[in-house]
Amino acid sequence: MFSASKLSEEQKTALHAWAAEGASIADLQKRLKEDYEISITYMDARFLVLDLGIQLQDTPKEPEKEPEPDIPAEAPAAPGKVTTTMDHVALPGAMISGKVTFSDGETAIWMLDSTGRPGLDPDTVGYRPSQEDIMDFQKQLADLVRGGGF
Repeated sequence: MFSASKLSEEQKTALHAWAAEGASIADLQKRLKEDYEISITYMDARFLVLDLGIQLQDTPKEPEKEPEPDIPAEAPAAPGKVTTTMDHVALPGAMISGKVTFSDGETAIWMLDSTGRPGLDPDTVGYRPSQEDIMDFQKQLADLVRGGGF
């Protein structure tokens, strides 16, 4: 384990300056290696930041945009019929998920877990869609899943 006491005052000052310029912990680790030939682990760099009271800058990073998959966002449905959509990012614990609006206007969240078991969470507690709506939903879900490559 690396200790802050092994650094000179010049090195400590440089760490503070780099952090003030917006350097991340990984950047500090890299700069120590490049400028002072001090190799430390990322964890040691984290502890070093804490030990020296270095204030890292909060620079909001642009989130990486995931490429949009070529799947239909919505299964075609006529007014008053079942409409099923798939989320671009699945709910936690789900392989895929989405939303469904039944012919009576009631909505629910659906999901398939990693073993393929379906789940349906209606917005109205105790809601049970009609058998016809369930059959339409299952057909649309199968089409969405096939279209998504699952």
